[in-house]
Amino acid sequence: MFEPLRQLFRPRQEAPRPSLPPGERAYVIGDIHGRLDLFDELIHAIERDDMEAPPPVRTTVVLLGDLVDRGPESAQVVARAREWKTRRPLRILAGNHEEMFLEAFEDTAILRHFLKHGGRETLFSYGVSKKVFDESSIHELQTLMHRLVPRRDREFIETFEDYIELGDYLFVHAGIRPEIELADQERHDMLWIREPFLRHTNPHSHVVVHGHTISDEVDERTNRIGIDTGAFRSGMLTALVLEGTGRRYIQAVEETGMIAIHKRDSDA
Repeated sequence: MFEPLRQLFRPRQEAPRPSLPPGERAYVIGDIHGRLDLFDELIHAIERDDMEAPPPVRTTVVLLGDLVDRGPESAQVVARAREWKTRRPLRILAGNHEEMFLEAFEDTAILRHFLKHGGRETLFSYGVSKKVFDESSIHELQTLMHRLVPRRDREFIETFEDYIELGDYLFVHAGIRPEIELADQERHDMLWIREPFLRHTNPHSHVVVHGHTISDEVDERTNRIGIDTGAFRSGMLTALVLEGTGRRYIQAVEETGMIAIHKRDSDA
């Protein structure tokens, strides 16, 4: 008769912490949005960190998308990412801004939308002057894009992935639709979703690491981790470091004209 009571008051076992497979380390970088200065400093910090840490079997860097738009050096960020990929395993997710960028080459309606959401700065980074921009029609701007954006940049961006699974984590630009199997997720949601993903509190199949939605600090929940800290306007670019069950952060932060590197462990 006491067995049901013993079962009732038995301490609950905590669920195992999400982890990467043994011998894996991942550096996951949030939305860069044309901030080459922050991206460069974070690259140097990650390379130093990886060199100083105990050697894993494999280290992977993941960029969560939105390399372009809003900040001043989108073309240069794309070039830097391509160069970095020649030196280490680097996987890049497509963001909604990459989608707009690519579709704007053929669709003037999307080009108008793209220009209103940071695409203007992207065209500047490819050599369109403010004077020419102001004096050009939408069709002329589209012609300029075809002429000034190297084909290799478009082909490189077209290779960006929709999502990446690694251990108990899922890396995706915006999020996923709750309670839908991963195989049945729509690409549009992965690049654009906010609600109902952000308010969903139940577990997903993985802990979802995402960008897209800006927060002042890392938004770390039990079922998701948002690391878009608004680099283009806040001057803070965040990388999440995952190894085993551990989580920590490296941030490139603009401070009084300089860029500092801050490191800290996860609070979770």
